[in-house]
Amino acid sequence: MKRRLFIATSALAAAGVRAQVADLNDAINKAGRQRMLSQRASKAYLALVQKVEARNAQQVLDKSIALFERQLVELKASAPSPAIRGTYDALDGAWGEFKRELTGLTPGREEAARIVKLDAAVLALANQGTTQYEAASGKPVGRLVNIAGRQRMLSQRMAKFYLAGAMQIDAAGSAAEIAKSRAEFLAALEILRNAPEATAQIRQELVLADAQWMFFNRGLQRLEGAGASPALMSDVFVSSENLLAIMDRVTGLYSDLKT
Repeated sequence: MKRRLFIATSALAAAGVRAQVADLNDAINKAGRQRMLSQRASKAYLALVQKVEARNAQQVLDKSIALFERQLVELKASAPSPAIRGTYDALDGAWGEFKRELTGLTPGREEAARIVKLDAAVLALANQGTTQYEAASGKPVGRLVNIAGRQRMLSQRMAKFYLAGAMQIDAAGSAAEIAKSRAEFLAALEILRNAPEATAQIRQELVLADAQWMFFNRGLQRLEGAGASPALMSDVFVSSENLLAIMDRVTGLYSDLKT
């Protein structure tokens, strides 16, 4: 039986409820979410090209685009300095180019290869904005919100490169990016788990993340072995969404801390 996505129950599904940036922790959370959305949109596009989880992939793509644009407006309006505002002006431009490719009428392998390249500029600027908002916070919990939020991006980045590798889009480079992201993801889990600020609820969510990670990682490793069948690609797509949901809740919990 196919596993159902449970991402609808996560904080991500309600991300648009908080219409304005509430405080700097919230800004770091939303800024970090933009990183994730750059990778999630690419993942969904690659899935659509390969007819993997087609209905889910289209929904993920549409919702990722809408959420990115809504948060971009909020983050630009809330920028506490000209430098941060400049980052989001630049991100607006990079996003426009990326979105035009994402919403093109004829998705195919050549377009997918361009998508993988274009998302790099969006990711870099989104990460720059997140780092700037963390610096503006100047509090230890701001760093934890950033780290937890980056886990969301890494879950989507690994799945994206899995699907790119399955299409033979720079297969060696895709495998190297998965390995790099895997190492970073596991190291960050330890930081989040051992942080003095971690509450019992955060640690409980991280136990769930460990379990989902094991399933997701098994899927990623199968690309390195027998190759990627449609069923294996579907497994990776679904498990990456489930891992994202957990890490989004963890990020929200850290963001809500008032230390």
